[in-house]
Amino acid sequence: MVKQAAILLALLVTLALPFALRTTPESAGKADDTLIIISPHNEAIRHEFGLAFPRWYQARTGRTVAIDWRVIGGTSEIARHLDGEYTAAFRHHWVNTLGRPWSNEVQSAFGNGALPATAPAEAREARAAFLASEVSCGIDLFFGGGSYDFIRQAQAGRLVDGGLLKKHPEWFAEDVIPSAFAGEPYWDQQGRWFGTVLSSFGIIANRDALKRLGVPTPSAWADLADPRLAGEVALADPTKSGSMAKAFENVIQQQMQRVVAARLATGPFADEAARRAAEQQAVAEGWLEGVRLLQKIGANARYFTDSAQRVAIDVAAGDCAAGMGIDFFGRQQQEAVRRRGASDRVLYVAPEGGAVASVDPVGVLRGAPHRAVAELFVEFCLSMEGQKLWNLQPGTPDGPQYFALRRLPVRKDFYTLPGIEAVRSDPRELPYAPQPDRLIYHPERTSRQFREMSFVIRVMCLDTQPELKRAWRALIAAGMPADALAVFSDLSAVDYAAVNGRIRDALRSKNKVDEITLANELGARFRSQYRRAEEMAGAAGSR
Repeated sequence: MVKQAAILLALLVTLALPFALRTTPESAGKADDTLIIISPHNEAIRHEFGLAFPRWYQARTGRTVAIDWRVIGGTSEIARHLDGEYTAAFRHHWVNTLGRPWSNEVQSAFGNGALPATAPAEAREARAAFLASEVSCGIDLFFGGGSYDFIRQAQAGRLVDGGLLKKHPEWFAEDVIPSAFAGEPYWDQQGRWFGTVLSSFGIIANRDALKRLGVPTPSAWADLADPRLAGEVALADPTKSGSMAKAFENVIQQQMQRVVAARLATGPFADEAARRAAEQQAVAEGWLEGVRLLQKIGANARYFTDSAQRVAIDVAAGDCAAGMGIDFFGRQQQEAVRRRGASDRVLYVAPEGGAVASVDPVGVLRGAPHRAVAELFVEFCLSMEGQKLWNLQPGTPDGPQYFALRRLPVRKDFYTLPGIEAVRSDPRELPYAPQPDRLIYHPERTSRQFREMSFVIRVMCLDTQPELKRAWRALIAAGMPADALAVFSDLSAVDYAAVNGRIRDALRSKNKVDEITLANELGARFRSQYRRAEEMAGAAGSR
């Protein structure tokens, strides 16, 4: 009995100790002010900003503030939530305040940032009424995600100017926070969102698993298509994870850049029109090369998870040998494994010339209930105090208290602070340093096809995963016979013309049935194609 009691007491102490030692942020009931933030950021980031901002805020204002974090999932889930909340709020405003009848025309127009000047009068009036209103979703800030998500929210009118451009114009010079870098936008010219921290994409690998498979450490995206990695690659669903969709876009952009460079090197051209035509043809060919590489990587996938963070976790655990992920997920898993004293088995690799640094922004939402506090949070994020949280070692002055966030600040002048290398978590990471093979992002090539790209990957790899994997394994077993591989790799149904034509039309149709019909058609085509490739590979292997 004594032994059992001792065991029970030890268990209770183990369970209670973390709660006893935890620093509890100011509760909303006790604080002078409140700030409501919706965010896909992980718990470590929320914890450190939840401690640092209230200190900064009190020093600035003499008041206390409590942060109410709203965590509902990734950026796709957040976008759907904001869409629903703003639609409900504007409908109430339109019907009950303005006394106007609700209609499908009003619903589709009020958040349409591309509404043409020739749209019906009711649609234009709805759009103008929304932009003139303080309609609220009940949340102050959107914090974290990709620039693509913030651009869409800004275009819809859900993000508003927080006044930071006027308050701190010196921060938005090229030597502090450039407006764009390597083709990626870093802040909105109308002040509706600002990048706070850099994100890049790369390969998260498990050295032990790679050694077991006899596969060298990957250094480029193409290495994830190595047949020896069949069933060993961790990927996230690009239709659920905006960050993974961005990583896939980087793969395609790199192939486009290579094909375009090779094509333009064959010049000179008769005139500028001929040069542009050659470049556009190369872009289309680069699209196919990129999607074909993603098809092979997808064939190696063990799964497509809904959560991009799971990729790093499973690679660290050895459930997968490698995966595509966000840089800080890889570094944080590396940090966690080292902290446990396990080993240095987790490795994050920046693919050679294969990724461009984009930003995770912050922006004030229309109708923010606590607008003044929200604007100060944005200012804090861009201040040097906020920037230091991202990459200083825990416990250092101005650094995070408990967690090494292992992320790269957006401000250029952070990297030139005196003595900063000694206290940084990643002193070798210099995102603005010259790189001879740097990927230059060309938004005109893929940004308008971002949703279409995710749709193509879905029908090519996710909806057809059983057939894809069987065909790929049959090809591997048969030694990659050329005729079977050609059938497997036929992407004519999802080429650049199709993406900019019938696929775009279906995805942007007001009738959702059009998208479902096309997905079924393309899924059936790929299944048939993969079964045919499997049969051909089997026949070749038996000869």
